Amino acid sequence: MRRAIKQLTTRLYKPLLVKYLSATRLYTYKGIRLVIPPAVFHPGFFFSTRLLLRYIASLPLKNKFFLELGAGSGLIAMYAARQEASVTATDINPVAIHSLEMNARSNRIPLTIIKSDLFTGIPQQAFDIIAINPPYYKKQPQTGAEYAWYCGEQGEYFQQLFGGLHQYIHEQSVVLMVLCDGCDIDMIKEMALNNGFKLNCVFTKGNWVEVNYIFKVEK
Repeated sequence: MRRAIKQLTTRLYKPLLVKYLSATRLYTYKGIRLVIPPAVFHPGFFFSTRLLLRYIASLPLKNKFFLELGAGSGLIAMYAARQEASVTATDINPVAIHSLEMNARSNRIPLTIIKSDLFTGIPQQAFDIIAINPPYYKKQPQTGAEYAWYCGEQGEYFQQLFGGLHQYIHEQSVVLMVLCDGCDIDMIKEMALNNGFKLNCVFTKGNWVEVNYIFKVEK
């Protein structure tokens, strides 16, 4: 049933959504007002960002060193900063970086913003909490916007992610990643295992279209 509904939703809803998101839009959530250009992942129309944010909101954030890796709109990063975490927000997409800078200023929220392909541009340090809403569909991204969706033909994003993660965590670090049932979770788990990590599912939320999972990435 879910598959049939997803196909129908994709056929009818997706063209309307693509058209709507082809222009810059305003979005407000938990008192954070965002200007979101077309090339940036919109947290209001996809479940993953808000699901991960709700889980993160249950954690003690004050005085924590927090990284949102691939921040997109920066909603999670700005929420964490509002809870007095020391926050770094990164993205590979220059449009997202510009949007992050503009939205952080307009909301008067202090963020360290870094243009980075995963960890390559981040000075080596250990974060207490890392939040990841990754691209997980198998295709090679061709534009800045597509880096929010596609992880490479063979899941290269995840190989690079797990290969670099060791250098940015300590023994008590909490690393959270949201995935859905439409991606190759077995491949991602195998890549994690090959790099000394395991994925422990800590939360599951389904709707008529998909099932989303929050995984804790553990050594």
